[in-house]
Amino acid sequence: MTTVQEIEKAVINLSKDDLSSFRDWFLEYDAAVWDRKFEEDVVSGRLNRFAAKALAELRQGKCTDL
Repeated sequence: MTTVQEIEKAVINLSKDDLSSFRDWFLEYDAAVWDRKFEEDVVSGRLNRFAAKALAELRQGKCTDL
């Protein structure tokens, strides 16, 4: 049995309260992982081309105000 299968089995057996607590914890954990990856991408310049394209479209009047 793999670790993922063990985790799945453990989650299936959680009480409603424990499942709710686990869900809250996992959402926070997952968001933190995503935030770290996003920050790494910003620092490394991986998103520069997207920012440049967005700014160019803004200058060309291709954007609408929200």
